[in-house]
Amino acid sequence: MKLSEIKTILPTLENVAFQLEDGTIVPEHFHVTEVGMIHKQFIDCGGTIRDEKAVNFQLWNANDYDHRLKPSRLLHIIQLSEEKLGLTDEEIEVEYQDQTIGKYALTFNGTAFVLQIKQTACLASDACGNESAKQKINLSELKAPAAVCCRQATNKKL
Repeated sequence: MKLSEIKTILPTLENVAFQLEDGTIVPEHFHVTEVGMIHKQFIDCGGTIRDEKAVNFQLWNANDYDHRLKPSRLLHIIQLSEEKLGLTDEEIEVEYQDQTIGKYALTFNGTAFVLQIKQTACLASDACGNESAKQKINLSELKAPAAVCCRQATNKKL
């Protein structure tokens, strides 16, 4: 989700809610302790120089059970960050601590913002010799058990 998308969604909400991909709810008394720009420059294992930017939100479970972050307040924090930090419309990355600090992508399911698990990957598998990550096969090489399984399923009476 890009920054512009969350800015469009927030005014339509009564409350801000976050949850993990498995449905676990981030406690209602969370705080957004940081909004900022992450700029990462690096060289991948194939020698390609890369440059990535992301807007970063940090969620923290506070012991403050009496206050809840309202959509208008989060929108204000975002707008202030755009003004003071020069944030651009990048993908949002969320830092949230469960057992350790995790970095998540962000989506919206209609009610809550969903923290989606991010995975590491080789960005240069063709250049570093790690092409075994994806094996290419022809469909004609697939064995018959799938067809047998399907045929058995269609012969069963419901």
